[in-house]
Amino acid sequence: MPQYVAIIEDAGPDDAVGLWFPDLPGCISGGDDVDEALESAPEALAFYAQELSADGRQLPPPRTLDELKADPAVADDLRKHTVALIDWPPLTEAE
Repeated sequence: MPQYVAIIEDAGPDDAVGLWFPDLPGCISGGDDVDEALESAPEALAFYAQELSADGRQLPPPRTLDELKADPAVADDLRKHTVALIDWPPLTEAE
């Protein structure tokens, strides 16, 4: 199952947590804490995929963590923040 790398930016105990996907410009998620941001990440991916589909496009294939580490535009963020892998398509409870 493909997995997209997500970068989690935790602003602190009193601020919201942001999550974004280096392979999907503009695809973001968030929450009051890390768990909430991770929980809403598959929904953000689904919405992003739906928007691309409406434009006749599809999600680009995800890059591996090693490929992203080699990308200077992303490498610094990977070092500074927590990284998570988000399954796509998301698992359903029936699976």
